[in-house]
Amino acid sequence: MRILLVRPPRIKQAITLSDFMFSEPLGLEIIYGALKEDHEVQIFDMMVETKSLRAKIKEFLPHLVGMTSLCIDVVKVLDLCREAKETDSRIITLVGGTQAYLNPEAFYDEGVDHIFEYTTKDNLKDFFASINKGDIHPIDGIRSRALAYKSTGLRGRNEYMLPDRGSTEKYREEYSYFGYKPAAIMEFGTGCQKVCDFCLRWRIEGAEEKLINLDLTKNDLRNIKEPTIMFIDNDFLCSDEKLNTFINLVKDLNLKKNYIMYGSVKGIIEYEKYLKVLHEIGLKALLVGYETFNDDELSKYHKSSSADDNIKTAEILRKYGIDVWASFMAHPDWDKKDFKSLRRYIKKLKPQITTISPLTPFPNLPMYRTLEDRLLYSMEDYEKWSFGQVMIKPSKISLREYYGELLKTNLYVNIFINKNTEMIKKYGLKNIYRVLKGSIKAVKKYKALMNE
Repeated sequence: MRILLVRPPRIKQAITLSDFMFSEPLGLEIIYGALKEDHEVQIFDMMVETKSLRAKIKEFLPHLVGMTSLCIDVVKVLDLCREAKETDSRIITLVGGTQAYLNPEAFYDEGVDHIFEYTTKDNLKDFFASINKGDIHPIDGIRSRALAYKSTGLRGRNEYMLPDRGSTEKYREEYSYFGYKPAAIMEFGTGCQKVCDFCLRWRIEGAEEKLINLDLTKNDLRNIKEPTIMFIDNDFLCSDEKLNTFINLVKDLNLKKNYIMYGSVKGIIEYEKYLKVLHEIGLKALLVGYETFNDDELSKYHKSSSADDNIKTAEILRKYGIDVWASFMAHPDWDKKDFKSLRRYIKKLKPQITTISPLTPFPNLPMYRTLEDRLLYSMEDYEKWSFGQVMIKPSKISLREYYGELLKTNLYVNIFINKNTEMIKKYGLKNIYRVLKGSIKAVKKYKALMNE
């Protein structure tokens, strides 16, 4: 069977971080690796490609077209599935990805034949056996249009299988992570015990932190050609076992790469003893969710840290030569004084990179229920749910003023906090220009939203 795996194009009007961290489609690479022995498979990355899906289908003549989807992609994915069937009515369409797990009902559409809530070796095997036999029957994790999208009721999670990095060979020079390009992404472990009030990751991956099979991880690391790897584990600094395993593995394989990781404030403080050796073997930056300057808000978010702890961790990372990539969320109850306090706080923190996004309470999370009556858009306004657009009506200033403060804070960070000469030296002029272009795009989008 010929199978075309598709990542949809960017939603141009959405405010996202894709211009700063344009990552490879890891989920599709994993599916490719699982199917390639028995099928002819291609990945079609529409975030890079200029060719239309219709043209690609006429060229490749697939029997099946599979789409991955985030929340903002729903409308585009439905359109693409219909386009696939209009091009060739015999094509079988399926949808997977984060949104299929969180809200499979969004894809109940005549253009979508099957919805993968999660993917494992077993349900992939059962699915293709059923397709070959023409026997569509209930399968765990899969909802089929022929069965009125009924579920078996069993909830599961994606199985991390070995991705085939060669499947995206033609695109790999385009994949980046902030100042690092080209860059690969991978997981070393899954799950997160911190269950922050606003976060989707623990809901998708579970609250139990587990290492991925070590043999699989070794093979994956050997296959990565890029000089930089971003580990997308929700908190890499979470246990002695994990850190010792990683350090020993890098040394055993004699890897000479740049590493970027997510790290929590609690983890940085608790596992400071590993930072020196982590830096020595290639750790360049930690992306830390500081979220706010306010202790009360940190408590409400279920963050096990204080504003003073945040400052302390930034000092710790600088001590070991590790860049601080700080992430903040602007609360809808902030006024102009709060934004001013955030700017002062960032100046004190002295991060190398800072991102600020409006608080976005996704459905089925505790925070959503407390703020639901203040939603500016419905869940069906999928393209709005991008982490960049304001979703909750501000309580103390107007929406226009709120966007103005977001814009002012982002400009302040880029002009006065980021050390441009240091960044050019570290990342190169070409990469800084790329990131700067992304910043300009974001500024233009915020200005447009202010005028709506």
